[in-house]
Amino acid sequence: MHVLFVCTGNVCRSVIAERLTRALADEHGLYDELTAESAGTRALVGFGVEPLAAQTITGLGANASGFRARRLKPEMVDRADLVLAMTEQIRDDIVAHVPGARPRTFTLLQAYRIAKVSGARTVAEMDRARNDLALVGRENIADPVGLSPEKYCEVGDRIAENLAPLLLWLCMPAGHATDDRGRPHLVVLPGGRRDVPPVTDTTRIGRQA
Repeated sequence: MHVLFVCTGNVCRSVIAERLTRALADEHGLYDELTAESAGTRALVGFGVEPLAAQTITGLGANASGFRARRLKPEMVDRADLVLAMTEQIRDDIVAHVPGARPRTFTLLQAYRIAKVSGARTVAEMDRARNDLALVGRENIADPVGLSPEKYCEVGDRIAENLAPLLLWLCMPAGHATDDRGRPHLVVLPGGRRDVPPVTDTTRIGRQA
């Protein structure tokens, strides 16, 4: 499964998600089953990862190096099996520009909620279930750019706590990464916490490249 993550500038939220996905694939041996890239609707093209975002990525056990921001292009959406946006507005903008992508485009929080509640194990099943579930609140991950290091850690934790169980649920064999009711188990990743400075945390979910 190839996942495309989309935010606005492609220097923070979507990069955190992309690099965590790569770390998960490495940790669980999903090299062929799980790949990822990211882009921004108004990307700071050519920029590296925002420094506090890079610190958060490192604290969560992933590798922030060698990244350059890219603007979202239709061909990126076309080649993705699953498109995960950071906000509802970004999700809707993607679908407006690439209508055929609607069945595989969600916000990250929306996709996690659907899989958690419905037990959907494929993107197609998630799409079929999306209109059957009541929505409680908005499903956005706010942009932390310009905010404190603690806010970056909060955003990193929120991305990780939704992304890790979702991807393992979709990519691992039945019976793995589930709770006692057969639903996606909430995997809490160490590192990146407000009480554990990312730059000093030594716990990793993936091997550093």
